Amino acid sequence: ERVVPFISRPVLPALLPPTGPHLFSSNAICRCVDLTLYLLLLLYSLNATAMLPMLLQALHMAVVLEKGSEVSKVLQGPLNYLDQSLSKQNTAYLTGVQHQHLYYSVKSLGSSLWMLSSRGAKLQSIQSAAQKVLQGKGLQGMKTFLQRQPNPQSKEIQTCTSSPAEVLDRSRNISFKALVDLPQEDKKNILVTSALPYVNNVPHLGNIIGCVLSADVFSRYSRLRGWNVLFVCGTDEYGTATENKAIEEGLTPQEICDKYHAIHSAIYKWFQIDFDFFGRTTTEKQTVIAQDIFWRLHKNNFLLEDTVEQLRCENCQRFLADRFVEGICPHCAYPEARGDQCDKCGRLINAVELKEPQCKICRKTPIICSSKHLFLDLPKLEIQLEQWLDKSTSTGDWTANAKQITRSWLRDGLKPRCITRDLKWGTPVPHPDFKEKVFYVWFDAPIGYLSITANYTDKWEKWWKNPPQVELYNFMAKDNVPFHSVVFPCSLLGAQDNYTLVNHLVATEYLNYEDTKFSKSRGVGVFGDMAKETDIPCDVWRFYLLYVRPEGQDSSFSWADLATKNNSELLNNLGNFINRAGMFVTKFFEGCVPAMVLQQEDKKLLALVAWELQQYIQLMDKVKIRDSLKHILNISRHGNQYIQVNEPWKNIKAGDAERQRAGTVTGVSVNIACLLSVMLYPYMPTTSQTIRDQLNCPQSVIGTMLRGNGNFVCALGAGHRVGAVSPLFQKLEGDQIEALKKRFSGQQVFDNYDIQGFMQQKVRNLKAQKAEKALITAEVTLLLDLKKQLVLAEGKTPEPAPQKGKKK
Repeated sequence: ERVVPFISRPVLPALLPPTGPHLFSSNAICRCVDLTLYLLLLLYSLNATAMLPMLLQALHMAVVLEKGSEVSKVLQGPLNYLDQSLSKQNTAYLTGVQHQHLYYSVKSLGSSLWMLSSRGAKLQSIQSAAQKVLQGKGLQGMKTFLQRQPNPQSKEIQTCTSSPAEVLDRSRNISFKALVDLPQEDKKNILVTSALPYVNNVPHLGNIIGCVLSADVFSRYSRLRGWNVLFVCGTDEYGTATENKAIEEGLTPQEICDKYHAIHSAIYKWFQIDFDFFGRTTTEKQTVIAQDIFWRLHKNNFLLEDTVEQLRCENCQRFLADRFVEGICPHCAYPEARGDQCDKCGRLINAVELKEPQCKICRKTPIICSSKHLFLDLPKLEIQLEQWLDKSTSTGDWTANAKQITRSWLRDGLKPRCITRDLKWGTPVPHPDFKEKVFYVWFDAPIGYLSITANYTDKWEKWWKNPPQVELYNFMAKDNVPFHSVVFPCSLLGAQDNYTLVNHLVATEYLNYEDTKFSKSRGVGVFGDMAKETDIPCDVWRFYLLYVRPEGQDSSFSWADLATKNNSELLNNLGNFINRAGMFVTKFFEGCVPAMVLQQEDKKLLALVAWELQQYIQLMDKVKIRDSLKHILNISRHGNQYIQVNEPWKNIKAGDAERQRAGTVTGVSVNIACLLSVMLYPYMPTTSQTIRDQLNCPQSVIGTMLRGNGNFVCALGAGHRVGAVSPLFQKLEGDQIEALKKRFSGQQVFDNYDIQGFMQQKVRNLKAQKAEKALITAEVTLLLDLKKQLVLAEGKTPEPAPQKGKKK
């Protein structure tokens, strides 16, 4: 069902008033409406670069500066441009959309109402919405908000002189991200996945750089290359981890999933992870696709039945799936190994192999019992797997650790892998003999890539059953490699349904925190929901995490190093060069790029920059994200040396020849800055946009400079007018960094920690769910013990436990 009847695609963000037409922004139009490219370009760029900034300037002038009489001068230019541009077309409908943005503010400002006679301005629903937001205060209701915003800069709107054909011709290389991308025969089709994060926790910086951020950088870069890209991810919501977290928080598994899915979404949005779709695995399509793969494996005789010795807690009266049991690792003696994997040595284990196992719920020692399960017959699929791996690893870009981990699995010989679990929260097994069981999360979870894509588009098979046309990139940390290189491919090979298998498996090592591990419980390290509380911009976080990305070996986050890299590489190197280049144009040449007469020294620099650009492209094509970043910084370093040697600030005060030399150096520098804005886009998207805004770069640069082997051309020719130039970065001070380091070191002071109230709330939640008595008693015992430890840590003597007995 189409939300908006006259839109050809099925989904469009829209406001549905009780009466009247559907309302939606021009940005939504440009993504969804089938317009001519001319109108799409015009409407999209006009709204983003002219109308909204001008409206913000008008509001600032009228409300903050109290100069309402001058507002018409500000708005007259963009309104004339809009009227002139659209009057040549049959676009009354589109004109109304633009005017909707302006109606109430312009009416209150007393500006040119005759230009706002469009249908949108008269809609009662728009007027009602504005009244509700402003609460009868008019524009004064926005004063507090506007006072907190930066002072908006004025921007000249040039007269529209181009014909639709001319605009179309200039815009052929501009790539727009479509609402639903499908593979195209004449393009390189890139399918990017990031390992699905567990829904039961908050991701820390290591999780973010290992999966979603690395995948985001590559998908952004791929679009700059002109490739057709689909980037999907979502929360992994089934399994023991979710059940365990639900018990801890006194919630149902679904409530836990809803809570943490929202947390993950908000974190990734703040980090500007540009998914095409961020979904989840608890969907009907997940059940349908997973069960289809299961039945195909069953039909093709790639499943086995066997009896498994399993740990069972008699106290809790339940089988203990992998994450409900902890003990000593049989391989490395790590004391907190889980029942499926050891976090220290990375080896996969069976829960019954643990030494001194404990039930994670009640801390009792479980017993070993038998249970019948289904297994994926990996040995039967081993020859197919090896043939596929030989081809994929030789033709694709697999990281060294991914190859090594996969080879170690094959060297040891594959063994049947259990795909079912004795749980309630999971995708149900459709086989009648196993109807009380669910799929094991590592059989089920990777299928989430398929179901998430299916929730994005009904034509998901064009991506996932199309190996000749689609290249699949998997991004993950190294602990996820065997499931993506062995288990999941075997499931798809055994299904024999022409599935797209991974071509490029990109795995990072681990990111540590100040040479230790991240720990939410101990307050050690920065987690995703905390980063924005530091007042350090998102782009700086992105830059530093990518700068120390653990590509070949483990790396470490360090506050001191973050400050050093920000102050030296961003502020003094990159930011300094771009700011100087722009400022020379505004200060010495009245805001217009001067004519350039290239000498041998200039050509040498341009050749060096072109070489750095080629190295950047070659490395990024191979997903060497950290190494590619160094070439961006090399270019700005060359630029700073070039400016320093040629001293345009001195030459501008000398004779004509020297002034011409200053102009050439300035023009070359500002064009290099334009190139840097494009190269920075995958790493620091906001900074990239800011640079392009300040230099008033043409939109075409974002879609042309990284095509082929790189196209470093003069994008800002003589006479090009730049915008207002301002510093891009701020210095991180020593005392600020020390305070943050202490805050996230695990040495936080917990004032007024109401452990008694927390314990009571925990017990109330468990009782409300009618939990077993043993579980409630275990939680009370644990919390009382924690209270005792906190008292001892304060140097006090714990009070004796109250004696039970009848009241007298």
